[in-house]
Amino acid sequence: MTLHTHTQLFEGAARRAVAIHCTLGHSGAWRGAAAALKDDLSLLAVDLPSHGKSGVWDRTGNLHDVATDMVRGVIAQELETPIDLIGHSFGATVALRIAVESPELVRSLTMIEPVYFAAAFADKPALLEDYERNSVALNAAFETGDEREAARVFHRDWGDGTNWDDLPARMQDHMARLVHYVPASSAFVLHDSAGLLEGDRIKRAAMPAVVIEGDQSPPMSAEVSIALEKRLPDIERVVIKGAGHMLPLTHPESLVTPVRAVLARS
Repeated sequence: MTLHTHTQLFEGAARRAVAIHCTLGHSGAWRGAAAALKDDLSLLAVDLPSHGKSGVWDRTGNLHDVATDMVRGVIAQELETPIDLIGHSFGATVALRIAVESPELVRSLTMIEPVYFAAAFADKPALLEDYERNSVALNAAFETGDEREAARVFHRDWGDGTNWDDLPARMQDHMARLVHYVPASSAFVLHDSAGLLEGDRIKRAAMPAVVIEGDQSPPMSAEVSIALEKRLPDIERVVIKGAGHMLPLTHPESLVTPVRAVLARS
């Protein structure tokens, strides 16, 4: 399906990067990171399907296919390529996929807390059992159709540490409206529906890359980083002390050194 794609440009240096936010986020989430990186980059932030001001996904087809095609279209149609690509969480999985499928478009790849669990499961199958055990409450909420409860559980596990009850009602409503992204993304995130792990295909992403995680994030974040570090030809792994999964929001200044390093390598 073809959706309207909203973008937001954060002006900075002449070098331009595309930034892809996380599930339940929006392009404005990059404001702090853009300010921190303004001497190095301008960020063109994309609103994913149903997020921000982009068109609403009708919940048909493969969500990851729709999101990837949307961002790839922005890159191919609106920018001089190759470009620097930055993604957070779900957005980082989209960035990785574009780097593998269309490497000619990508100059450097920055992945922040990518939730590409399939890579970790491929190396350690027991982690899938752990993931399923830890997802019991979330899955139960989805099974009963209680998307508000699902949003609460998801925020507890992958949010910025703010208590759910302390969030404004409009933010709770926003998260509940979009939390269907979590099960919808499982075909790729859990099961590698695009086949990036087949053979040596992932090595097509041979551009300089960095994977960044917080040391306070769920343990699965480190497992994904380790799995990607093993597979990508030119990748550095960086761990940010004191940061969690939402580090682009909570620790945007911590991105300067690793992003500057990957830009220099490219």
